[in-house]
Amino acid sequence: MDAEVSAPQTVARVRYVSEDRTTAHLDLRSGEVVTCTTQGFDFGPGDVVFISAERDAITLAPSEIWHEEPWVGVVRLLRTGQVVIDVGGRLKVLPEPSSVDLREGNTVKGFDALGITEVLSEDPVRYIDLPAVDSVTVEQFKASTSGVLSFDDFGGYPEIVERAKELIEVPLECHEALKKIGARPIKGVLFTGPPGTGKTMLARIIADRANAEFYEISGPEVLSKWYGQSEELIRKIFEDAAMQARAIVFFDEMDSLASQRSEDSHEASRRIVGQLLSAMDGFTIESNVVVIATTNRPQDLDAALRRPGRFDWEINFTLPSVKDREAILRASARSLNTREGLAHEQIAERTTNWSPAELSAIWSEAALLAVIDSRDIILNEDYIGGYERVASHRKRLAANLSPDSER
Repeated sequence: MDAEVSAPQTVARVRYVSEDRTTAHLDLRSGEVVTCTTQGFDFGPGDVVFISAERDAITLAPSEIWHEEPWVGVVRLLRTGQVVIDVGGRLKVLPEPSSVDLREGNTVKGFDALGITEVLSEDPVRYIDLPAVDSVTVEQFKASTSGVLSFDDFGGYPEIVERAKELIEVPLECHEALKKIGARPIKGVLFTGPPGTGKTMLARIIADRANAEFYEISGPEVLSKWYGQSEELIRKIFEDAAMQARAIVFFDEMDSLASQRSEDSHEASRRIVGQLLSAMDGFTIESNVVVIATTNRPQDLDAALRRPGRFDWEINFTLPSVKDREAILRASARSLNTREGLAHEQIAERTTNWSPAELSAIWSEAALLAVIDSRDIILNEDYIGGYERVASHRKRLAANLSPDSER
């Protein structure tokens, strides 16, 4: 087979062409840059070209022969005409692409020569062992408010509801009036009491009624094995909350996050408590933010959190009285398909020392009984059956936890 092989040629890529098209700078594969001067340079930036062995001629080459590995990064900052990309922990500043729509947090693909070419994901893709805290991370802690919750949905506890309105709802809605009076703003309110007494639900209702941004954080969610990341996340959440017109930052299980500091405390725990104190003390008089924390072990919280200007207000959620239990049962029934004449009073009388969560479990069991009987409505017999099932479960649980059960 006859074949014609050309003389060796150098492959290059055009980086820059002067306005008068007499000078061009070319990238070689070795990383070197050469300068070409000629009359009427015919190629543009990004074109791949052949340079003859004698370097006296340049011709267009197929773009495929210049192979360049793409990089993947996350958009960290958008400015007019510029984009800051995080590529493996290193920041690149690139021209804003005209053909790709970007927003902060996008995961994008690009090339050194061409810049950003496409969006791979609307959200940031994390590198293993390279965590980051950014605005997208903070968004994950924002709980949407529906605008349809009311205090009637809570059921019972009228004194607790009224006190919560005074300490949280009124300061959020009347922020300007309180500022004119010169009153010290209420920054932190501690919800204490047994599990299942409605502490989280009441906080959500207040945020809904006050039209406030609601940040819901479970203590273990912000604990990280990475040095400094937990503190950074707390700082970012508080910074974001301070920018809102109204905001509630809600910490569930606060004792797991900010326990009493001592010489035996873990270094990470001491840093987290310190960051919480700094964040709460950092609110200005303009900040319309209330921090709510729940715990069933208030004695375990770090003492510094209970000082004036922090969590110096407390609402104790006790187990509901018989009137509260009846109100809770009636409130729960409003969202269900039930028949009139349900035995609310009798069930309330029989459920001494039950929590609201246990009362709600009655309806789940009642609904199962109705469906098993091929009905789409809860009857009184289902209601009583649901109570008996939950009561039986409580008895078994109490027996398992009693000292006699270990013998």
